[in-house]
Order: sequence, then C-alpha cells, then structure tokens
Amino acid sequence: MEYTKTLSYNKQQKKKHKETGKRWAIVSISSIPLVMTLGNSMLIPVLPTFEKELGISAFQSSMIITVYSIVAIFLIPLAGYLSDRIGRKKVIIPSLIIAAIGGLISGWASWQLAEAYWVILIGRILQGVGAAGAAPIVLPLVGDLFKNEEDVSSSLGIIETSNTLGKVLSPILGAFLAGFIWFLPFLAFPAFCLISIVLMIFLVKSPNKKKNEVMPFKQFLYAIKMIFKEKGRWIYGIFIIGCILMYVLFGVLFYLSSILEDQYDIHGVSKGLVLAIPLAALCLSSFITGKKINKNKVLMKWVTFFGIVLVAVTTFILTLSVNLWFLLTVFFFCGVGIGVSLPSLDALLTEGIEKEERGTITSIYSSMRFVGVAIGPPVFALLMKVSTNIMFYSTTAICIISGIIALFAIKPKQKT
Repeated sequence: MEYTKTLSYNKQQKKKHKETGKRWAIVSISSIPLVMTLGNSMLIPVLPTFEKELGISAFQSSMIITVYSIVAIFLIPLAGYLSDRIGRKKVIIPSLIIAAIGGLISGWASWQLAEAYWVILIGRILQGVGAAGAAPIVLPLVGDLFKNEEDVSSSLGIIETSNTLGKVLSPILGAFLAGFIWFLPFLAFPAFCLISIVLMIFLVKSPNKKKNEVMPFKQFLYAIKMIFKEKGRWIYGIFIIGCILMYVLFGVLFYLSSILEDQYDIHGVSKGLVLAIPLAALCLSSFITGKKINKNKVLMKWVTFFGIVLVAVTTFILTLSVNLWFLLTVFFFCGVGIGVSLPSLDALLTEGIEKEERGTITSIYSSMRFVGVAIGPPVFALLMKVSTNIMFYSTTAICIISGIIALFAIKPKQKT
C-alpha cells in the first residue's frame, strides 16, 4: 500500500514538474516575439528624429523599418525548413546572436560615422536575418511542445500577446531611450537578445527528432506540395489576411507617429504613450481571444471575420475627422480588430498542419506578415503626400477584400 502511494505521489510530482517546465518554456519562447518586435517597432516613434539627425527624407526613414522586413521575407521559409530538419533551438539561438550583432552595427554607425545611413541599413539587414530565424520558428515550436489543441491555442494566444505587448512597450521604450541618445534604441536591442538567448538555452527543451522522423528532402518537397494542393485554399487565405493586417497596423503606426509631431507637436515619451493606446487594445484583445477560442475552429473563423470588419469600418471612419481624441478612439478599435484576428489565424494554421511540415508552412505565413510590415510604412509615406483620404479609402478596400477571403476561403468544417 505504501509503495503504491509513493509511486502515485512520484507520478504526480513528475507531472507537476513537467507542467511547470512547460509554463517556463512558454515564458521563454514568448520573449522571442517580444524582443523581435522591440527591435522593429521601437524605432517607429524615433523615425522623425532619425530624419533630422541623419538628414534623410520620410521615405528613407521608413526604409529603416522596411529593409529589416524585406530580408526576413526571403529567409523565413529557409529558416522554417531548417527548423523542421535540424531542430527549432538550433535555428533560433544563432539567429538571435546575428540579430544582436546587427543592432550593434547600427548603433556603432550612428555613434561614430558622419554618413551613417547606409551602414545603419546594413545593420538592419543583419537584424532582419536574425528575425527570420527566430520569431517565425516560435509557432511550430509551441505546436511541438503540446499535444492538446486547447493547450496549443492558449499558448499561441500568449505568444501573440507577447508580440503585441512588445508593440505596446516599443513606442514608449523607444522614445524613452532616444530621449537620452537618439541612437540608443539600436544599442539596447542586443541586451534584449542576450536575455532571450539565456532563457532559450536553459528553460526550453524542444522535442528531439528521431532519425526516422526526418523526411528526405524530395519527400519533404512532395509533402509540402500536397499540403498546398489539398489545403491551399484556406492556407493562402490566411497568408493574405495576415499580410493585410500587418500592412494596416504598421502603416497606421507610421502615419500616427508622423502627425503626432507635425500636427500636434507631441514628442518623446508623451508621443510613445499616445502610440501605445491602440497597441494596448491590440495586446489585450489578443490575450483574451487566445484564452477564449480554445480549439473551436468555427469560432476562430468568425472572430477573424468580425475583427477584419471592425478594421475596415475604423479605417473608413478615419477620413471623417483629424481631431486627436477622435483619431485615438478610432485607432483603439482598429487595434481591437487586429488583435482578435491574429491569434485566431495563428491557431487555425498551426493546428491545421502536421508537425513534420509545420515549421515551413508557418514560416511562410510569417514571411507574408513581414511583407505587410515591409510595405506599410513606405506606402503610407507616399500616400500621405497625395491624400490621407485616398490612403484610408484604399486601406478600407483591401480590408473588405480580406474579409471576403476570410468568409469564403476559410472552411473550418472541412478537415484541415
């Protein structure tokens, strides 16, 4: 009897220890999208300062954001493939190191060079290389750690919340650091990367692949081809929606950052706090959505659809007034719309793909999101010179297209 009780107690302790380990693993993994988001979004409130300090145009300053994303777009699928073949951590940790080096180069150039702009872009390219191999691998790694779909959905909600929390903190932290030295956000980024590296090394144990689990390259390509053949309709739909939502988010943030200084004379930390309002709405709505959707794919579809509708309505309403409080209220609800959509898209994709190909497919999805991040600021910068009404009308139009795609392309009742 005593032996049985002891055995039962030991099993309970092992289970408790395992669950605690997974909780810490999720915390550690969540640091990656947080750090990568800081590396990009932290610069948005500082872009007007870059223009003055470096003597560059608004379009050129937007390229500091864009080159980071362009590099990531092309390298993310490769990183996804490598993570499927050699393991998630073996891709993530070197990528974080490369990203940190990129931040150091951009910071050094800003500090030491009279003509620093092009060297800053080189550093940003390296940061993009690191981002390609770090943030996108998070989604399949979460899928590897959990067998239960409800646990996957909940954890992905936490990951998306970490991502959006980074966006909330970014404008405040970026403006705060730049208040001391204008290029300090570049130099702070490597320190954030170091924290994430330590957490990943000591607290995350990704499942080991057995040799017979790793498919030969030709078989792998065939499997990917069959996935797109069988499930391509809803996968392509999710790719397009993710791209559009990130285009809207980063375009709107760029626009808001510009007008806060140009029209309302709001600078520094005050500006960061104002930018954080719609991002806080995005963060909170992502967290709540991740907790509520569980493994209900039908709910995920309709949450995504109504989130997109809300984004479309809010971007159209933005043409009605330039009053600051009106704009912030509308941007708040725009953030809610994006916030409820993103974790639903993550869960639909991650749970609909087998583990063997999950890294590659989710990485392509992350690449599409980076397309939106890359084109948002420069397109909004160009449209702002033409007409803000045209800018918001066109944004509303692509959101409507995105809603139609969500309505007809995503079929959760089908076996996905």
